[in-house]
Amino acid sequence: MTPLPPLVDPVATLTHDEVARYSRHLVLPDLGLAGQRRLKTARVLVIGAGGLGSPVLLYLAAAGVGTIGIVEFDVVEESNLHRQVIHGQSDIGRSKAASARDAIAETNPHVRVELHEHRLTAENAVELFGRYDLVVDGTDNFATRYLVNDAAVLARVPYVWGSIFRFEGQVSVFWDAAPDGRGLDYRDLYPDPPPAGTVPSCAEGGVLGVLCASVGSVMATEAIKLLTGVGESLLGRVMLYDAMAMRYRTVEVRRDPARTPVTALVDYEALCGVAAEPATSDAAEPDRAVQDTVSATELRARLGAGESVALIDVREPVEWDIAHIDGATLIPLGDIESGTGIDRVPRDRPAVLYCKTGIRSARALAALRRTGFTDVRHLEGGIASWTREIDPSLPVY
Repeated sequence: MTPLPPLVDPVATLTHDEVARYSRHLVLPDLGLAGQRRLKTARVLVIGAGGLGSPVLLYLAAAGVGTIGIVEFDVVEESNLHRQVIHGQSDIGRSKAASARDAIAETNPHVRVELHEHRLTAENAVELFGRYDLVVDGTDNFATRYLVNDAAVLARVPYVWGSIFRFEGQVSVFWDAAPDGRGLDYRDLYPDPPPAGTVPSCAEGGVLGVLCASVGSVMATEAIKLLTGVGESLLGRVMLYDAMAMRYRTVEVRRDPARTPVTALVDYEALCGVAAEPATSDAAEPDRAVQDTVSATELRARLGAGESVALIDVREPVEWDIAHIDGATLIPLGDIESGTGIDRVPRDRPAVLYCKTGIRSARALAALRRTGFTDVRHLEGGIASWTREIDPSLPVY
């Protein structure tokens, strides 16, 4: 396949210090002085300073990308540190964007960092993307992924996408406006988002920390290739990485001729089924969401009053071993949805389901209701809310 043209011209010049710093790049025949000057000229926007953003930011900075923008509004938590290597112990509680900026300054003081400490939305994404040559998407939710894709289409900029889960990762390049009719976008790979709650987050399903380095380094490599015009990009291909089998493979992606062109941004939380449903206009009809959930304080009151409640933990056994609520019974979500665990849920008394944050327990609730259970609810916020509000002696994971 013919290499894509470089995204930027080599208009910047290198100082003597930069020549010394990037000397191993400069002697690469395919990169050389012109390629390094392109990197210095380049403006790259990285969405997220988390698991994937960490290696991407550090390696793009080390490589000499002149201006790096960071979109990040979260703060550093201790549970981040096993994979988000741009942050350290002393950064807990700090802005991730500010922590990443400081780490980049230590890595390469020649890099300019622009912080965007706000949520990426349909109102600001297109204008923001238009300020940069390339976008790198390291986000971890489908609503933002579809927003990034559509905004990149409208801004006519390419972007590098990566995704991780447990022991597996994916990387590709999308550029709807690519030359020679080679344009593709994320909707050619995934036309529609999965139903809400069917794909657990890393917080729910876990992720091998070092997987972020493996996938993030490929994303950074693709960014450098696009900026400088060297090599064959992943545009039109998806790289799949299985860390357990230590196997890389690629699959081809073609443009979907039936795909509806992106002409405007939409409500992406509604698209992905995560927006709150409006309350009913009929005052006589109770709010179903209220019927479905029970708060941690309400559950404690019911248990404290001696009410006979079947408390069902729908997480996995490894999570049960970390922490669980006293008196609960473990019936993993998979057993409930497959039907093999249905008979273990008592029908002679109310049942309350819980998981880590409430996503899987909502799915378990729906599965039980389909089989005839009526007096069943799930714990709002999961064991995380129970730990925070009721029993802080339980470990947080």
